Amino acid sequence: MSPRSSSVNEEMRRRSRERLLQATVELVAERGYEATTLGDIADRAGAARGLISYYFPGKRQLLQSAVHRLMHRTLDAALEREPAPSGPGAGRERLARAIDAILGLAADQPVLMRAHMAGLLQYEGFIQCAEQQRLAFLLRETVVAFGSTDPDTDYRVLRAQLMGSVVAQLLPGAPMPPARLRAELFARYGLEWELGVPPGARPPGGTLDAGSTQR
Repeated sequence: MSPRSSSVNEEMRRRSRERLLQATVELVAERGYEATTLGDIADRAGAARGLISYYFPGKRQLLQSAVHRLMHRTLDAALEREPAPSGPGAGRERLARAIDAILGLAADQPVLMRAHMAGLLQYEGFIQCAEQQRLAFLLRETVVAFGSTDPDTDYRVLRAQLMGSVVAQLLPGAPMPPARLRAELFARYGLEWELGVPPGARPPGGTLDAGSTQR
C-alpha cells in the first residue's frame, strides 16, 4: 500500500479541524461553554482527544475560531445571496446585509454568541486565526464597497459597532430589541430600512430616520 500524498494528508487535516469547529459550535449552543468539555467535542467530531491540542492551545481558542468560522460563513452567505447586489446601490445593500447577518446570528444563537463575547472581553481578545482573518476580510470588503476612503479604520469602527450591538442584544436582564439596534445602525450609515432583510415594514418608533446622521 503506497503512502498517502501530502495533498491527501492536508485535506484530511483540514476536514478534522472543520469537524472540531463544527462540533464546538453545536455543543456550546446546546449546553453552554462551561458544560462543554474538550472530550465532548472530540467525541462529537469523531476525533481523538489529543487532536484538539494539535490545532488549538485550549478550549477558549477553539471556541473563538469556531464562532468566527460560523460568523464568516453566515456573512458570506448573506453577501452572496441572490439576487446579488448590483448597480450604484450595491455597496449600501451589502452593508445592510452584513448588519442583518450579524444581528440575526446573535438572535439565532444567543448561548453561543454570549459565550463568545465573554471570552473576547474577559480573556485573550482576538486570536489571529484563519477564521478571524476571513471574517475581517469580508467586513473590510464591505466597507470598501460602501465607499470608504479609509477602509482599515472604517472596518474597525464597523466591527466595534457590531460587537456593541451584539452585546446590547444579549445583555442578561436588559436586552435591547434587535429591530431597534438595527434602526440605530442603519441611521448611523444612512441606510434605507428596506435594504437587507428588514424585520418589519417600518423601523421602530423613537429612532432616527435613515440618512439623518453623518457617515
